Amino acid sequence: MVSISPVFCHYRRLRATVPFKEGTPVAQPVDIMVSDASGWYARLDRSCEDRIEQLNCWLEAWEESIRHNIPIAATMPNDWPTLPAGLLSNPSAVLDHMLARYDAENDGRSPRGAYATPARFADAMLADELGSRGDGENAPMPTNISLAALPPGFRAFAAQINEANNEEGDEEEDEDVLNNRKTLSGIPLPFADPAVGAGLFPERLLKVHSERADGLGHVKIKEDTLRLLNNLQLLDISEIAVRCTRRRLLLVLAKSGLVELDGPGDHTRIGRKEAEEILESCVRQGDALRGSWPWDESPRLLICNPPWLRIKDRFRGHEDGSRLRKELSRELRSITEKDGRLRFSTLLGNVNLYRLFLERSLQLVEEGGRVRMIVPDSLMREKSSIPLRKLIVEQNGWESAWSFPENQKVFPGVSQGVLVIGVTVGGDTNTLISYGPLENGDVSADGGISPKAPKLELERSSWSVWTDMNWAVPRMPRAEHERRKVLNAISNLADLPRLSEEYNWLNPGGDPIRVRVGEIDQTTWSENIRDWNPRSRGTPFIRGIHFKLEGNNVTINHPGYNSSIKREAIERSQAMWKGPIGPKGVSRIACQAIVNAQQDRRLRWVVVPPDCVLGNSVNFLELPEGVLDTLAEQHGTVDQGLLWLAEHLNSDALDLWSRAWAANNNVNNYEIENLPFPPPLSVATVSV
Repeated sequence: MVSISPVFCHYRRLRATVPFKEGTPVAQPVDIMVSDASGWYARLDRSCEDRIEQLNCWLEAWEESIRHNIPIAATMPNDWPTLPAGLLSNPSAVLDHMLARYDAENDGRSPRGAYATPARFADAMLADELGSRGDGENAPMPTNISLAALPPGFRAFAAQINEANNEEGDEEEDEDVLNNRKTLSGIPLPFADPAVGAGLFPERLLKVHSERADGLGHVKIKEDTLRLLNNLQLLDISEIAVRCTRRRLLLVLAKSGLVELDGPGDHTRIGRKEAEEILESCVRQGDALRGSWPWDESPRLLICNPPWLRIKDRFRGHEDGSRLRKELSRELRSITEKDGRLRFSTLLGNVNLYRLFLERSLQLVEEGGRVRMIVPDSLMREKSSIPLRKLIVEQNGWESAWSFPENQKVFPGVSQGVLVIGVTVGGDTNTLISYGPLENGDVSADGGISPKAPKLELERSSWSVWTDMNWAVPRMPRAEHERRKVLNAISNLADLPRLSEEYNWLNPGGDPIRVRVGEIDQTTWSENIRDWNPRSRGTPFIRGIHFKLEGNNVTINHPGYNSSIKREAIERSQAMWKGPIGPKGVSRIACQAIVNAQQDRRLRWVVVPPDCVLGNSVNFLELPEGVLDTLAEQHGTVDQGLLWLAEHLNSDALDLWSRAWAANNNVNNYEIENLPFPPPLSVATVSV
């Protein structure tokens, strides 16, 4: 077992002895001046390679800074790099990031890609949840007066008011408080986090509790704090994370004056030994996915940022990683409950752990309780999440979604979009309020979501038609006039046949239209792909980069067909195929499969010549013979018919539809197959 103790720290010379007040400027040694936080972690690795030792030393330094009321920079190990100003006043953020780096390295991932949830983001979630739910609104507001804030002449009078309020409060404590179902500060109990990490959410919850309880009176605050601590249910699979969380919460309580670090406690403060015993009981090591929940009572509020990690990326750093991954996948798919039901009913495709945590959380929380979770934005549209979305909507009350696009970079170093969902367990989903695309300024630590944030209210009846009851949530632009265009396109196209359906206007026969990926995998066949050289013999190799948009027309801009392309142009790079796979010998209608999110158009359809091969960054339609015959009959030749069809598929309405329902920057095959396919005469009515 690993101990968080000073044994690991080769420790410690104080660099300052002057008592420290919040907000006081701290002089930095002139020999090392650093403002880049990420650079500090890199330098820390050179001073101390052992990441567990880093965590231990940081926690020890944090405790010393609280005990002596001095800056944490003054209590750090002497050979550590100087702490930059951006980290000086936020020891919690440093702990979160240190643990994220440890977890990443332990999994075989790069510590550079590790991230931690910003405290401001957690505060916004708690402010919105506790401020907008019934428990928060109906919580008794503290009416006591802080004596320290008043002139001496008013203190005796204020003390009388406080005493009267405390006596009156004894009579007003409601049944939920007496039954430990909520705190006097308005926090639903029990509170759970099944992947607690270093303890960010419970720490911020204690901050909310401390602020709301201020004025209740010291005795009541202590009682209410004990009520909260004894009803925390915090779990993590990592022993290191559990020990970090226990120590962190102890220090936060001490900083708030709720725990006495060096004594048995008194009528206003909890003693250290008692606090540590409570934290040992409420913060436990365990596997929320595979194990049983170690508490008897079901949580009423669960807030979590679970791991965004695919099973295939787990154990990459282990020698026997392949076997461990297979065993984990097999076990997760076969876990059953006492009644024989599978624990996870929504497993589909390449499973990501966050989906399992979300489904498990909906099982753990009591009916009527709340789940708030941070997950990737792709949950709202990707095909593999359809079973999970159906579970959320059809068996629970999905009420809110905050959607932050990739460019907001809510988590430093993470390029994915971020989603915060709010679900009432066992409730009814009648209307989902989808906020987005959000910017960082649309949420605040004090007020949660801004009332001015762009939002879309999805009523269940129209929502089910739009998505054929797979409950995807459309990606909306921020500008109001652009939002109206997207909604108009969705409304007009939603009930039309899909491209791959049989017996649509283009495909009256029984053979469906299929979407295929280009025949050349660029990674597998990299040795057979060369830069274009007109003097060499080879076949034109078409990639996504060769799709060129000119006005409303899409063309192939490849040096094999356009000799005016400059020698240094990117279109000449990896543009020649010299492998054994030959061209199809027929013209095909193709679509760019990987799209830059900033491009004006998402769908780019073009007819590619018969003498080329396609890379796997290009999709193409495999049209039945009956469709080709129809196109030739109506337009003179197959090629002319394909050109007409490409123009039809490049309509603005279909492009808006594609953007709205895109799960990511890839134009996936299933997305194309599910495109609504308006007849030619209907294109004008759905254009925007």
